[in-house]
Amino acid sequence: MPSAIPAAGQPSAHSRFVVPVLAFCGMVVAVMQTLVVPLLPHVPELTGASPGAAGWLVTVTLLTGAVFTPVLGRVGDMYGKRRVLLASLGVLTLGSALSAVSSDIGVLITGRALQGAALAVIPLGISIIRDELPAERILPSIALMSSTLGIGAAIGLPVAAVVMENFDWHTMFWASAALGLLDLLLVLWIVPESPVRSPGRFDLPGTLGLTGFLIGLLLAITQGSDWGWTSGRTLCLLGASVAVGLLWGRFELRTRSPMVDLRVSARPAVLLTNVAALLIGFAFYANSLVTGQMVQEPTSTGYGLGASIVVSGLCLLPGGLAMVALSPVSARISAAYGPRTALALAAVVMAAGYVIRFFTSHSLWMIVAGATVVSSGTAIAYSALPALVIRAVPVGETAAANGLNTLMRSVGQACCSAVVAAVLAHMTFLAGGRSAPTLHAYLLIFLIAAGAALAALVATLFLPSDRPGPGARGGRGGRRGTVAVPTSATAARESA
Repeated sequence: MPSAIPAAGQPSAHSRFVVPVLAFCGMVVAVMQTLVVPLLPHVPELTGASPGAAGWLVTVTLLTGAVFTPVLGRVGDMYGKRRVLLASLGVLTLGSALSAVSSDIGVLITGRALQGAALAVIPLGISIIRDELPAERILPSIALMSSTLGIGAAIGLPVAAVVMENFDWHTMFWASAALGLLDLLLVLWIVPESPVRSPGRFDLPGTLGLTGFLIGLLLAITQGSDWGWTSGRTLCLLGASVAVGLLWGRFELRTRSPMVDLRVSARPAVLLTNVAALLIGFAFYANSLVTGQMVQEPTSTGYGLGASIVVSGLCLLPGGLAMVALSPVSARISAAYGPRTALALAAVVMAAGYVIRFFTSHSLWMIVAGATVVSSGTAIAYSALPALVIRAVPVGETAAANGLNTLMRSVGQACCSAVVAAVLAHMTFLAGGRSAPTLHAYLLIFLIAAGAALAALVATLFLPSDRPGPGARGGRGGRRGTVAVPTSATAARESA
């Protein structure tokens, strides 16, 4: 049973700034995930590293983010979410500073690994919001917090491209360090320590098992296209990750205080939400991966627009702005009709966006329109997913459960990266004296991403229907779809 530590005194005068501060932290962390993408083609000449080593600047953030997000979520549930949030932001700042002071590829990869570990900020922020805010503010606030993952990614690309064009590339990391330090100060000043705790001992064997499973799986997925999907390294990693995963699962089912409560995770309401998160993550990432590359393809391909890095990055900016605007809309949909309905709508919108992209791939403005539609669906989905999670898990497991859900989005993105790389590498032709992906390669990616969105729709339709729980506050007259969201006050009553 989770325990609640009573808050002393009245709410702070700064309490109204808690959500903006947490959302800003989430956006900074999300920007870090895509910051180096425009830099990658230039890393070999800037650092003397091989292209393969340069690719690790993205891969390592995926690995550390995947490992640390559920682990730090669990640690936050047990020992204090604000405390772990501050540690995560400190790691982000340290990683940014390391990358800013060096051009050595090893140091850069280390810095990027530390930046990736800070992805846990988003589920920690969602959990703090659940604990601290009155019930009527929880859904719109977690909608904004969750959407920062997509908003930051959309903003990070054009900002990084502008820096690359006009400043020394280390400036990106100095700015990251400054933003991380600002986040730390704001959290220290504004955000209170969450009162809810989940007692128990830290599951070190479970943590090590989960780490081994994730590293093996994600390395095989992200490196499979380079190593070969049937190569010994890839098959050995996949086999080892499956074996470790089975042993880890058996251990977790038998331990008293598991890192991941597999019995809770196996509930249809949680399991299907995580499956949908994986598929939504796949569909979202395809939009980010191919838009910039497609518009930068030379005009000699017959479909490319020969756009600059800055223009290609700006193509995603309207989608980022749409995500900001739509996160409160998604919260209203979830409040009125339930997050299941919101997630189903999001999957349909994302699939429709890819249909638009399939038929309008020769016009810059229509490419931007299609990408924005996909981002709009992503905003609704990313807002609905944590609402589905928090209504299905105990209050004391909120951060860990949302960490697992964020992990599933990351796994979906890793799978998408592997699929996109394989399709673009195998469907090529000679254009202007160089090898380039065919238009059909991009169109196939759009179809695959649309299929992932529709598969997410199917998973969503099998979720338990939205019903008000005991004590649900119906808002506008107790509307049928209203979702009950337990708060720390509820936890205190339950634990009494």
